[in-house]
Amino acid sequence: MLALIIGSTGPALSFDPDAGIDEKSGPLVLFKFGFSAYKNGKKDDAAEAYRHAAKQGHSGARWALANMYAAGDGVVEDDYEAFKIYDRIAREGVEPGSSETGYFVNALVQLASYYRRGIPNSPVTADPTQARQLYFQAASVFGVSEAQYQLGSMMLAGEGGITDLRQAKKWLNRARKSGHPGAAALFGDAIFQEGHTVRGLAYMTVALERAAVRAGFKSYSNVTIPCETPRHEPDACYERPRG
Repeated sequence: MLALIIGSTGPALSFDPDAGIDEKSGPLVLFKFGFSAYKNGKKDDAAEAYRHAAKQGHSGARWALANMYAAGDGVVEDDYEAFKIYDRIAREGVEPGSSETGYFVNALVQLASYYRRGIPNSPVTADPTQARQLYFQAASVFGVSEAQYQLGSMMLAGEGGITDLRQAKKWLNRARKSGHPGAAALFGDAIFQEGHTVRGLAYMTVALERAAVRAGFKSYSNVTIPCETPRHEPDACYERPRG
């Protein structure tokens, strides 16, 4: 991983003088100001406040600023800058039970995504082995469904390591149980390919339904998945979510 150097030189803060905020304000004050500015559509002020809070070590400000760079949201899109900030958050780690755990875990997942594909015109080259390790950390230690899904998909494809169908299904099934539609679809396809045709199609149908609901479409289907519990998959049966 690479270390972060957040830009330290630049113009003074251009905030409203009546706000009583400048670059010397405390990190929490700057973070709160940046959050409020972002909500009110003043993204230039938000990014500026986050930068100064980040320089003072505020993890939430670092995370918010990285997200802005990654999405080109209020700043020029810059994946490498986002990568460096996520890397700094991940390198600093987090204490068990810390309120900053969410920032740390999100940084792991974002870093894994960057390592998986690399960043063009930067020192960050594709490293699927590193990506798989980061996904495994987020999936196993923190139970992040997106990491479980990505890890399962990599294991299915033999990306960044050996192909491991059994472990892939385990992680996909865990993500599926957390409501991840992509995991449900991939898990359904995996067992469909093994010959569990009815169950596989049912999982894929429910995955499509979930994706449609997330996209704002009303669901009218009433899919029931047969509960066949193989000895090697004691938790494979699916209880259809209500609502």
